[in-house]
Amino acid sequence: MRDLAARHQGFFDLHQAGCFVIPNPWDAGSARMMAALGARALATSSAAHSFTLGRADMGGVTRDEALAHAADLLAATSLPVSGDFEDGFGDAPEVVAETVALAAEVGLSGISVEDTHVEAGVAAYEFDLAVERVRAGVAAARALGRPFVFCARADGVMNGVYDLDEGIRRLQAFEAAGADLLYLPVPGGRADLARVLASVAKPVNALAAGALKALTVSELAAMGVRRISTGSQIARLTHAAIRDAVSAMLGAGSFAPLAEAASGDEIDALLRRGAE
Repeated sequence: MRDLAARHQGFFDLHQAGCFVIPNPWDAGSARMMAALGARALATSSAAHSFTLGRADMGGVTRDEALAHAADLLAATSLPVSGDFEDGFGDAPEVVAETVALAAEVGLSGISVEDTHVEAGVAAYEFDLAVERVRAGVAAARALGRPFVFCARADGVMNGVYDLDEGIRRLQAFEAAGADLLYLPVPGGRADLARVLASVAKPVNALAAGALKALTVSELAAMGVRRISTGSQIARLTHAAIRDAVSAMLGAGSFAPLAEAASGDEIDALLRRGAE
C-alpha cells in the first residue's frame, strides 16, 4: 500500500501532462477490479453510490455518507481517489470550504464541485455565487499544505439551464478563481469540446458520455483533454446487465445471458490483484 502522501502527489502529477482515464467505482469490489485492470486513479460517483443505496441520483446521499463511502474506496486499493461531491453539500461558500477540509481529512486527493443547486433540481447557482464557491473551495484546498486537485464543474449545459457560451464564461471565471481542473460535462460534441479546450489554460476533464462516447482515449488526448471520467456509466452498464439477465429469466424463462458471466476464479484473482 502506498502512503497517502504518495497518493496525493501521484494524483496531482497525473494532471500535469498527458491524458488518463479515471473510472468511477461504486464499492470496494468494483474499485479493486478497476485497480487490477490498470486504473491509475479512481473517483467516486454520486449517482453510482446512490444506486447502491436504492436511491435516485441528485441529492441521493448526505455528506457524511459520501465521506464514508470515499473512505471505503480509499481502503480498498492503494490508488488515489477523488470525490464527486455534487454541489459541495451546501449553498454557502463556507460550506464548500468545509467540505474540502473534510474530504482531505478522510484521505481524498481531490474533489469535484458543481455549480448546480442540488436542492433546486437542475437550477444553476447565480454566476457570482458560483465563482465565490469555487474561490472558497480553492482557498481551503491551498490551506491543506499538500497536493489536492480542486475540480470546478459547469453543469448547466448538461442540465439545459444555460448555453455553451455561459458554460465557457463560468469555466474561465473558475480558472481565474484558482481551480486546478475544469469540467463541462456533456458538451454537444467534438466541436463544442474543442471550444471548451481553447477557452482555458488549465487542465480539462471530459466525461465519456453523450456524443463523446464515440471518441477514443487517443482522440480525446489529441484534442488536449487531460482527464477522462466515466461518471455513472460503468455502474449503469452493470445495472443494464442485471435488467437484461433478470428480465430474460423471469420473462422468457431463459438463462442465456448468464453465459456471459465472468468466472468466480477470474473475479477472485482481480480482487486480490486490486488490493495490492
